[in-house]
Order: sequence, then C-alpha cells, then structure tokens
Amino acid sequence: MRHLLLIATALVATPVLAARSLPQPLPIVDMIPAAKDVPFPGTMQLHVDATDTLRGVFKVEQTIPVSADYAGKRMALLFPKFLPGKHAPRGEIEKLAGLDIRAGGKLLSWKRDPVDVFAFWVDVPAGAKALDVRFQFLSATDGPQGRIVVTSDMMNLQPNSVSLYPAGWFTRQVPVAMSVTWPAGWQAASAMREASRAGDRVTYQTVDYETMVDSPFFAGRHFAKWDLGRGVTLNAVADDARFLKATPEQIEKHRNLVEQAMKLFGTRQFDHYDLLVSLTEKMGGIGLEHHRSSENGVDTGYFTDWDRGPGRRNLLPHEFTHSWNGKHRRGADLVTPDFRTPMRNSLLWVYEGQTQFWGYVLQARSGLVSVQDTLDQLANIAATLDNRPARNWRSLDDTTNDPLITPRAPKGWLSFQRSEDYYNEGLLVWLEADAIIRRESKGQRSLDDFARRFFGTGDGDWGVKPYDFNSLVATLNEVEPYDWAGHLGRRLTEKAEGAPLQGLELSGWKLVYTDKPTPAFSDATRRTLNLSFSGGLVIGSAGKIEQVIWNSAAFNAGLAVGDSVVAVNDQPYTDDAMKAAVTAAKDGTGPIRLLVKTDDRVRGVDLAWNGGLRFPRLQRVGTAAPNGLEQLLTARK
Repeated sequence: MRHLLLIATALVATPVLAARSLPQPLPIVDMIPAAKDVPFPGTMQLHVDATDTLRGVFKVEQTIPVSADYAGKRMALLFPKFLPGKHAPRGEIEKLAGLDIRAGGKLLSWKRDPVDVFAFWVDVPAGAKALDVRFQFLSATDGPQGRIVVTSDMMNLQPNSVSLYPAGWFTRQVPVAMSVTWPAGWQAASAMREASRAGDRVTYQTVDYETMVDSPFFAGRHFAKWDLGRGVTLNAVADDARFLKATPEQIEKHRNLVEQAMKLFGTRQFDHYDLLVSLTEKMGGIGLEHHRSSENGVDTGYFTDWDRGPGRRNLLPHEFTHSWNGKHRRGADLVTPDFRTPMRNSLLWVYEGQTQFWGYVLQARSGLVSVQDTLDQLANIAATLDNRPARNWRSLDDTTNDPLITPRAPKGWLSFQRSEDYYNEGLLVWLEADAIIRRESKGQRSLDDFARRFFGTGDGDWGVKPYDFNSLVATLNEVEPYDWAGHLGRRLTEKAEGAPLQGLELSGWKLVYTDKPTPAFSDATRRTLNLSFSGGLVIGSAGKIEQVIWNSAAFNAGLAVGDSVVAVNDQPYTDDAMKAAVTAAKDGTGPIRLLVKTDDRVRGVDLAWNGGLRFPRLQRVGTAAPNGLEQLLTARK
C-alpha cells in the first residue's frame, strides 16, 4: 500500500509534458526562370555618373526592355553574384541602394526574392515596353566596408557593381549600350571601346552583358599609356604624376612580356588587350583577370623603386597569362550561363596553378624579374608549402573549394587550415610536369609544347573553349606519353608531409636554408619580420604577431595571432633585437625569453628555438649548365 501511495504521489507531482512539436519545413522553391541561350529582345541602356569622387557614389540609370512574355506579369532583375575570376559569390549586393523602378513614368513596387537576395521581382504593367531603373552603388569609404575603389585621384569602375540584368537569358545574349560620365579632366581605360563623346560623357560600343561585365575601367587624374605591340596597351593611373615616370628600358621589358607570351602560346586569344594598372597607396589592391584586360594594383614605386626588388612585377605576367588559361580555356564546370549559376572550381589547380607557373616563367623570360630573383621567389614558395602541416590532412584538390569556404578572410592558423594553395602548390605540380616531359623526351620537349597545343587554339578567338580532366590528360599524352592521369591524381589527392619538391630536384635544384635572406625574401617581407622558418612566427608592426606555424616552437610556446611581443631577453622589442636573440640562441640550450601582451594580460613566454635564423634558397644539384629550370626560365628566340 505504501509503495502504491508513493507512486501516486509521484504521478501527482510530475507535470504532464506536451508532445514535442515536429513541423515539416516549407519547401524551397526557386521561382527565378532558368537562363536560355536565345537572343534577348532589345538592347539595355546603361549610364553611370562616376563624378562623385568625394563620397565614392556611382549613380546608375538603366533602361531594360521588357519582353512581350513579361508584360502584365512578374519579371526578375538580377544583380551579378558569382563573379568570374573571384570563383565565388562576391557581388557586393549590400552596397546597392536607392532602387527605383518605373515603367512609363509610373513608380513600380519591387520585392526581393526570399531565396536569392540578389534578385528583385517587379510587377510589369500591361503594355510596358521597358523598365527604367535607378539606383546608387555606395562604394566603400573605409577599409572595413570593403575594397576602396574611388579616391580623389582615381577609380576602378566594375560594371558588375553598377548594373542589373534580366533573368531568363544567357548573359552573352543580352546586348547593352553603356555610357559613363567621368570626372572632369580624367582619362579612362578599358577593353570597352569608345563610340562617341559629349564633354565628359563617353558612350561605348554596344556589347553583350557578359562582355561588359568582363570589361572594367581604370580612370584617373594622372594617367599614362604605352603601346606594347600585338594589340596590347599598358594603361596606368597613379596617386601622383611623378609615379608614372617609367624609363624606356622598363617599358621595353613589358613589351618583352607580350612577345614572350606570344612565343609561348603561339596565338593571341583576344582582338585587343588592355593591361590596367593602378600605382597607389590609397585605392585598394587588386589582381583580377579578364579576357581582353586585367586589373592590376601595384605600389606607387612600381616604376620609381624598380631597383629595390621585384615588388609586384609578377602580377602582370600572371594576369596576362589568364587570357589564354582561365578565360579562353576554362574548366567545364566553371562555364555558366549567367552570374547567378554557382561556379564549381575543381580545376582551379590548372586555371590558377598553371597560370602561376607561367607567370613566374614569363617574368623571367621577359626580364621583368631577373632569373636569380625568380629562383629565389620559387624557393620562398617551396619552403612555405614545405612547412605547412595542413598537407597532412587536407589534399590539394580540396583547396579549390576555398573561394567558397572563405572570402579570403584572415585565418588564425593558416598553416594548419590551408588556403588557396592550388596557386602555389599547383605551380610545383606543373614544374614537376615540365621536368617529367624533359626527362622522358630526353630534352626534346617541355611544358611549352603543351601550352601551345592546349591554350593557343586560334588567333583572335576570345571565345571560351572548356576542358575537363580527361581532355587535359589526353593533350599531355600527345606531347609526351606518360601515366599523367595516375600522376596528377596522386598529386591532387595525396596527404603527405612536406611539399611536392620533386620537380625542383628533377630540374637540378634542391631547397636549402641559410642564415642570410635572399634579396627576393627581403623584398617580399619588407613590412614584416618573417621567422616562419626560424621558430615559426611572423611579426608585423609594433611587435604584433601575424602568423604562427602550427606545431612550431612558437606554437608550442603558446603564441597566437594577435599577441604582441613587448620585450625580448629583457630588452624592449624591436625587429633587430628579435633577430639578434634568435642568432644568439643558435646551438644553445636555453630559450629566448619573451614578454607577450594578450588583450589585457602580460605574460612571460619561453621560446625554445635554437636553430638560428633560417631563410630559404635553391641550391644547384650537379654541374650541368644550364639545367632544366634554367632552360625553362630562358627567353625564347
């Protein structure tokens, strides 16, 4: 009886719980019409007022013809989302403001699509022939807002930021006539060609929307241009006119770049080409490829500090190469009908990796960078990847997802996370491929033969010819029979310690470390103290730690990105004091004593590193001269 009473009491005391609600989610329905490869009925008109340089505001006026199929119905207008060259949804939709859509002067209501926030639905009145669209693009005025594209002396106008396009058509089927009102006295350059001019308003030749988006502008108060031959023009804007004082010898090396690229690929995959260069400390940096142009942001001393080191002179050879590799020949899964369709990046190790390879080759062949500096830069690349523990768990092919995983945001543990390693590790893969071709053909062929056969497909053709892994392998086998599918498959999927350095070794070099940095290492790290190979950390201004190598001495000491080194061996921190401490500790047994500030705490740290200063360089193997790598970097006659 007592037992029953206890049970009854417990039942009275315990509340009766309601059954857990388990709803079914609403289905996601994509209402935006799929793009069709048929002509768009009409030509869009686009005008951009780019004169507000004080606030960096672009004022947009656009007229979009209405297809008869949409009159009296809903129509979707799209802001470009997946941007070519960025390999990811990087369209700055958050900067679009003041959207006003009218038909026949009547203000229309619009509503953003609930699934795709880059799409705007408009109820089109019956009988409407066109939509008149007005909006502003509020470009960044401070670093945290994004890249600065307008200053008091220059701007970078990207058509994808100042236009909408109609859903339902391939973008290459939508004609657009663009005009721009530029600031008074400014000059502008682009792959777009001028059709007419009225004061500061320039009307450009009508092109399809895809071509317009692929044709950005650099414009500025201080402007210079040089004819490099073969239909290629070097256009430069600068913070001040004095930075545009290029010597004839410097311009000749840029002409050499064009000639060496033509000798390599055998064709021009463009009708004309504009190298757009900004020499600036004010506008945001950029390196972005287009089919008939490229955007290149370099330091103000690009010409005037030429003798200080290579600086960013690798940028132009890299972006120029993209006209052939990446724009003309493109991985099949990167070919999309519009700027809404997701891009798939599985072949970026070719698109970017082989472009990285040819960029360094062409900088040496053209004389933009010396052969020795190029060798030293390759040593930096090889050493960085060789000290990247993330290769133990993350293979090269997976890094092609990085544009989607992270928008190039800083990473706390880069060496254990990896980044877009398909660039530099891809370079090493293609260096090895070149060495294998040379070895197997007994020096009769090289990767040059592949480049001419694969990328140079028809002079003047600036259309797109897609490829896949199998067609890539087939062309390699045409150049030199080998197990290319197996070899490349292993390189793409292997998880291993150390970088794939076999290409360097087959080419007659090995990676070594000395206690003196090469000029190229010093040039690349002039704003930091790079001790990546000397204890495992990189220190920026005011002693702030910018990088810690995973499982390095610095890592084991508990250091992290964001810490600040206040003192070293009881002396106030300076870069020289840190280097002196690392040197003094070499071959000893005691640690380097650091005082480190983390947020609002200060603590002592013992850095157990006794290996001294270590800087990478390449060392010749054997006495044969020139060896494979030297042959690769030699200018073609």
